[in-house]
Amino acid sequence: MQAYKLIAIDIDGTLVKSDQTISPRTLETLIRVQKQGVKVTICSGRPAYGIAPHADTLRLAEFGGYVISYNGGGICNWATKEEIYAQTLKPEVLPYLCECARKHGFSILTYVGEHIVAEGNHVENNPYVQFTSMRNKMPIHPVPDFLKEITYPISKCMIVGNPEPLQLLEQEMATHLQGQAEAFRSEPFFLEIVPQGIEKARGLAALLTHLGLQREELMAFGDGFNDIGMIEFAGMGIAMANAQEVVKKAADYVTGSNEADGIADALDKFIPRLQDKPY
Repeated sequence: MQAYKLIAIDIDGTLVKSDQTISPRTLETLIRVQKQGVKVTICSGRPAYGIAPHADTLRLAEFGGYVISYNGGGICNWATKEEIYAQTLKPEVLPYLCECARKHGFSILTYVGEHIVAEGNHVENNPYVQFTSMRNKMPIHPVPDFLKEITYPISKCMIVGNPEPLQLLEQEMATHLQGQAEAFRSEPFFLEIVPQGIEKARGLAALLTHLGLQREELMAFGDGFNDIGMIEFAGMGIAMANAQEVVKKAADYVTGSNEADGIADALDKFIPRLQDKPY
């Protein structure tokens, strides 16, 4: 059986249940594999601030784990809080992003410190902005002019709105931004804009190099569109039962859902408990 030495885990729809909690069995299993010497990294589109509560619950600092934020744009050693990798958006793309959001009636947002800075009609009541706030446990700071309020550097922007028109905008922006930035949907209603070449797989490749590991030693769990790259890249790419169908097709293995301890089931299968090793 292949010895996996690094586990990468998406958060939403993967690590946490719909109530944003980690189930006791999944938590126990992730602690167990870390005690067996396997490193764990949370790999999410969220900012590090929004990942921190889950990183602390998994005791990543204690076991020398890592946090990969902004879909691979930043990597942090959670024990030392040292940022070992960071990429940021080119400032010249920001006016175009604002123009697109305003033209289509969407809200645009980014993360500044501990706040979500957002512009859009009635942004305080926008359900997609509110959902982002809830996920990251970050308050919303509504602004009348996004470009005047943000501060550089910026690792990611998001345009949020109804899925069907947002899908069309995704196609338009991906073409326009080619060579400057990446535009993709992490959820049907979230269009993320990140630096050119940024994706979870590239962030994981950088972390593997830092750790001196091979991709065959990596196991990755995910459910969303933005998890496809890392699932295909990993030696063992695992999709959750609740994943999008295209994600399942990209995976080596499909486990149970995020609501039914899918991570724990897969880890028990591929990284067995060492019965003779005292913890």
